[in-house]
This record gives sequence, structure tokens and C-alpha cells, in this order.
Amino acid sequence: MSTNNTTTSAYTDFHLQFIAGEWQTGKDDSSNTNTNPYNGDTLVEIQQATKDQLNEAYDAASQTQEAWAKQTPATRAAVLYKVVNILDQRQEEIVDWLIKESGSTRIKAMVEFSATRAITLEAATFPNRVHGEIRPSNTPGKENFIYREPIGVVAVISPWNFPLHLTQRSIAPALALGNAVVLKPASDTPVTGGLLLAKVFEEAGLPKGLLNVVVGSGSEIGDAIVEHKAPSLVSFTGSTSVGKRIGELANGGEYIKQVALELGGNSPFVVLKDADIEQAVKAAAFGKFLHQGQICIAINRVIVEDEIYDDFVARFLAHVKTLNVGDPNKQDTAVGPIINAKQVKSLKEKIAKAQEEGAKMILSGEIEGQVVPPHIFTEVTREMDLSRNEVFGPLVGIIRAKDEDDALSIANDSMYGLSSAVFTADMQKGLRFARGIRAGMTHINDISVNDESNTPFGGEKNSGIGRFNGEWVLEEFTRTHWISMQNEPREYPF
Repeated sequence: MSTNNTTTSAYTDFHLQFIAGEWQTGKDDSSNTNTNPYNGDTLVEIQQATKDQLNEAYDAASQTQEAWAKQTPATRAAVLYKVVNILDQRQEEIVDWLIKESGSTRIKAMVEFSATRAITLEAATFPNRVHGEIRPSNTPGKENFIYREPIGVVAVISPWNFPLHLTQRSIAPALALGNAVVLKPASDTPVTGGLLLAKVFEEAGLPKGLLNVVVGSGSEIGDAIVEHKAPSLVSFTGSTSVGKRIGELANGGEYIKQVALELGGNSPFVVLKDADIEQAVKAAAFGKFLHQGQICIAINRVIVEDEIYDDFVARFLAHVKTLNVGDPNKQDTAVGPIINAKQVKSLKEKIAKAQEEGAKMILSGEIEGQVVPPHIFTEVTREMDLSRNEVFGPLVGIIRAKDEDDALSIANDSMYGLSSAVFTADMQKGLRFARGIRAGMTHINDISVNDESNTPFGGEKNSGIGRFNGEWVLEEFTRTHWISMQNEPREYPF
């Protein structure tokens, strides 16, 4: 993979909106001050978009989508392959933006870049993989054809934690399959969550109007992007509370839309008594503290069988103490800044509540600015807030399970069901345990933080609806059209 960026000029003008294939100034009275979460530096000031500009984006998407859908598979695939090449050429530029805008450590930024590249490469194969069927009929002389066609215009609302990847996870497949996109990136990451990708697709030669990036306040365009008549599908990644609101808007208004919702998680990480404790400790640290725990599939609850609980805790504590905390741009930093002051305040409240509820804090540290060091709590129970709700930060509670059955009961005792993990030396036991977990994804002897471009990503219960990646996203971003052909006259009863 090339990282040579010497002949490529860095992208500029991120203060503008990308609407109808043109870079234009937002017309709302408000502005988005985009800051570096580590040092507070202002990165860019963006004049926000109005509802009229959102309508302009939808008009452009609607007008250009049908012509794009009629392009040959090779034409659409070529744009996606060009995007991959541009990502490679601009790798350092993109990684730098992830570090300074989303607070990604360099380690996490490289993980995210690789995931973004992988889903783009996978999406480039989609134009040639989507297919229909011919089914038999019980009516004499009839043939049944089932077509897979583009769904039309897709609305994408993307999050701030993995902004580049979780945006590209929707827009690359959508465009590859012949759809048009209107994207609203998260307010904390408008560049890596949208405008940067718009630059990449523009450079790759995507026809104007097919991808629109509208940066605006929730109060101005938050509901409108869902309620507008143009989108047939709304793809949202974010909190369960906001996801429920989007579901209500998508199905309770004048125009009913399909939804793909990837929502909150409360991932259990189960360590059974026969597990390799040292390996489980290393996995738990990485799966919990990558990107400061600000990942929907991050380890949220560590559940350890009683027989090895004390040993695990001692080793985990010792290992986490070795993690470097601070400047995300340093190669060896494991824990960087929290995305914004509001999230820091929420984490402080969670720390206080955990102690009030009786959890024992065995590791803490001084919170400096938006950098929150790892906090470890033991003697946590399933009833505590630390167990019930998504943490989204570098705090972790370790729960004692009486035995394997109790561990499974605790793992399933949640309204969420996104990802999960179990460590054991017995792979058959691990498979049996994994199949007992009510979640969209379970990983044996690995962390809950896994995402591969050719496997189904999504959750159960309050963790969402639908699946991303591979064959599964082909179904999400296309519509099924049954066409029958009566080849000879049919006899009717009257």
C-alpha cells in the first residue's frame, strides 16, 4: 500500500458544503466550530446548511440517480477502485485528519483507515455481484423474474467515533449499487465523517449530484433529512435513543422509509476458568481502551468466572498500568482524548455513580482537559449502572460470575445485543457458549471489536436493525422487484 503523498496537494476548503456537485457556503446563521479534542485548536469554521440547501441536495440526488443506475457495472466499479487508489495516495493526510479531528490515537487511525479501504474495495465488487432470479410459476404459461434494483436515494447519518469508516460503510455500497446519497456527518467530525470523502469521490470522477454532504445543526435539518420524500432508505449509526427517534420519523410521517440502524452496545467479554488468562488480559485491554472505549462494539462488561477472578484482576490491573495516555499523535499512545467536554462530564458522572453503587475503583487517574485515563472497577454487579448502560469511555467494570451458566446469564442480561466475546481453551465449549449469547456478533478467543468487510455487521434487541457489509448490505441497499410474464393467454374465472 502506497503512502507516498509527495506529489499530491492536500485537500482544502473544508469550510464549504458539498451540494449538487459544487462546493458552496452554508446559508444558516449558525456555524460549526470544528476543534481538536486533544489541544482545543480550531481546525475549521463551517457555516452550516439550511433546510433549503438540504432540499437542493435531495433534488440533485433524485435527478442524477436514475442515470447512474443505468451505467454499466464496470463504470460504477471503476469509480470505487479509483477511490481506493486515492485513499492509498492520501493515507498520511487522512490519518492526520483522523488524529486531529476525532481524537484517534495513531494506532486507531491506522485501524480505521484500513477498515475504510477494505469496505471500499469490497464495495467495488458489488456492481457485478448483485443479481436477480427466475422462479417457476403454478400458472400455466407464466414466468417469474425477481430483480434486484437500486433503492434510489439513501440518507446517511454518520457518527463521530469511527467517522471515516462508518460513513464509507454506507456510502460506498450505496453508490456502487446505483444509488445516490445525501449525507449528514456528525457535528464533531464533519471533515472525516463526510467532507473529506466528498473530496475523494470528486477526485475519483463520481458524477455531480450523486454524493451530497450537508453539514447542519440537528434543530435545522436533523428531522428533515429523515422526513424528506426523496430517500427510500435511512442509514443511521449512533445512539439507541436517536435511532428510535429516526425509526419513528421514518415510519410515522407522510413518507414511509426503510431503515438500517446500527445503535448502542453493551458488549460482554467473558473469561471462563479454563482460558489463557494472560492472552485474555491483553485482549481485554485492547478491546476496552482502543479509541478510549468510544466504540459501539468496545468491551463494556468484563465477566470472569469466580475461580480465576482475582488472578485475572491482578494481571489486568498490572497490564493497564503500562498503557501510555495522552497525545494521540505519538506512536505509542494507547489512550487519547475524549471527543468533547459533554462526554467528559458524562464519564465523570459515571465514575461517581459507580462508587456510590458500591463498585471498588482499583485504578484511576487525573483527568486533564479531555484526556480521561483508564478507570477500573471491581466487585461490579449486573444491577449497577456500569453494567446496565453503554459507557463509551475508558471505564470498565469487572463482574464475578459463579460459573459458566451464570456468566452466560449475565452476558445476556442487557437490552443490547451488538457484539460479544468469550475466552476458553475448549473451542467446542466456546462455540456452544457463543451460540447462547443473544447478539449479532460473537468472537471466541478474540475481542468484541471486530469488523470485516465480507461478514455481517449488526445487532439484536436495542442494538439495531439490519446488517452491513458483504452480501448482507446488498440486500439493505437494493429493492426487490417481482415481474411476471404471461406468455400465453390465461383462463380467468369471470
